[in-house]
Amino acid sequence: MTGDHQTLALLLFSVFVAITLGITTWVSRSRHGSAEEFYAGGRLFSPMENGFAIAGDYMSAASFLGISGLIALFGYDGLLYSVGFLVAWLVVLFLVAELVRNCGRFTLADVIAARMRERPVRIASGTASVTVSILYLVAQMVGAGSLVALLLGDTGEAARAWAVIGVGALMVIYVSLGGMRATTWIQIVKAVLLLGGTIVLTVLVLVHFHGDFDRLLRTAAERSGHGAAFLAPGLKYGGDWVARFDFISLGLALVLGTAGLPHILSRFYTVPTARAARRSVVWSIGLIGGFYLMTIVLGFGAAAIVGPDAVRGSHASGNTAVPLLALDLGGGAGSTGGTVLFAVVAAVAFATILAVVAGITLASSASVAHDLYASLRRRRGAPRGEVTVARIAAVGIGATAIGLGLLARDLNVAFLVGLAFAVAASANLPVLLYSLFWRGFTTRGAVWAIYGGLVPSLVLVALSPVVSGNPQALFPDADFQVFPLENPGLVSIPLGFLAGWLGTATSAEAPDGAKHAETEVRSLTGAGAV
Repeated sequence: MTGDHQTLALLLFSVFVAITLGITTWVSRSRHGSAEEFYAGGRLFSPMENGFAIAGDYMSAASFLGISGLIALFGYDGLLYSVGFLVAWLVVLFLVAELVRNCGRFTLADVIAARMRERPVRIASGTASVTVSILYLVAQMVGAGSLVALLLGDTGEAARAWAVIGVGALMVIYVSLGGMRATTWIQIVKAVLLLGGTIVLTVLVLVHFHGDFDRLLRTAAERSGHGAAFLAPGLKYGGDWVARFDFISLGLALVLGTAGLPHILSRFYTVPTARAARRSVVWSIGLIGGFYLMTIVLGFGAAAIVGPDAVRGSHASGNTAVPLLALDLGGGAGSTGGTVLFAVVAAVAFATILAVVAGITLASSASVAHDLYASLRRRRGAPRGEVTVARIAAVGIGATAIGLGLLARDLNVAFLVGLAFAVAASANLPVLLYSLFWRGFTTRGAVWAIYGGLVPSLVLVALSPVVSGNPQALFPDADFQVFPLENPGLVSIPLGFLAGWLGTATSAEAPDGAKHAETEVRSLTGAGAV
């Protein structure tokens, strides 16, 4: 990229960083010593504000960079990510949002522990939440590395490494100083910027084709080199039986995984009531729905205007399709319009990554402090002590995510998020649904459900083509691939449900009917909710 691209994009990005650091500093001067303030922002946000924050949390680098890139490279099959991410919100709205807000306090473990023995359940749930969060963080780090390499015109390892380290350092500052309130306002600012940038690009793509969507699709198909097959199912997931099962596995993970994502569930605690939590989800569905419809236009626009070969040449997995599209829409490399549009999109993408990693880091550090630390001490710690541990945990989680992000730098970010969704759907969703709806569920069933989904999903990923056995794997020179599917959801999600049932069936502990009745009334009516 030219010096103008670099200067303007870095300037815009610096402005966003300055604004968000200002928000963090302002919030850090207000009361933030209490656990409720640090974990839930004092529960003071309105449904609209929280809806924008949820949308900001959910519309990650995987959505903005990864999905558009997959559509640009694989056409129709890339649409599965857009559809899966959007449909998942219906599961959250109807099964999770209101009930979780009524039953919990700060984390997913609060919901499960309401009717179980706390210590084993909190340790298991905290472990699963941190694992899912780190996997999700890795995807954002990979997006940061791809973007910086494109921005600086330097695809070397040093440029990507410093980008990942810089993002990691900023997210630790946001979380440790500002807590949930600062993170929420950063998400709101980022959601507005991302939606604004996406709308502008979508309008420009449609104007380029004079509003003729059919012409856009036909041009994309012609430039793809695949012809009509680009617009039909099967380009990525339609080969042999393995590819088709991978398609089903990915779909399950995307649709069911959202309801188990710790950083999404923690958002429901930032509003004062369960009704507000439900209205937050309605707001977020409208925002997220519009956004994912626009990613379809951007993906096919990148295929039609930039061309899959140029997209793949810039990044093998397509992560840079949208910035390249912005460059071409503005007039091409060297033009003023191209420079400005590219810089704006690059800055928005950076803002997206920074905001999302802050939300995920906060949720995972809350799990470490509120669930793991407090349980391992054998007694509930003082709230201020928990908050201190959460701040320290943010540093450790950030360092782990940086290391893994450097390792996975060549994988598509949407694909990486698909793996995080599979682990969330396997480890968190079964125990959450059983706890809310099964009267006979026991502590052993809860622990088995979490580990019965978590361990198989991680083992299957380790033994899959993602890690070894092909040139695109994490370890391309090794080959210990045994499991043929890239996404483990098809196997690991049923195993999580099965393990929960088996643990309950073999448990000597009698289910506590009174606690279940209390939880049921509380979840449905809000009576006694914090």
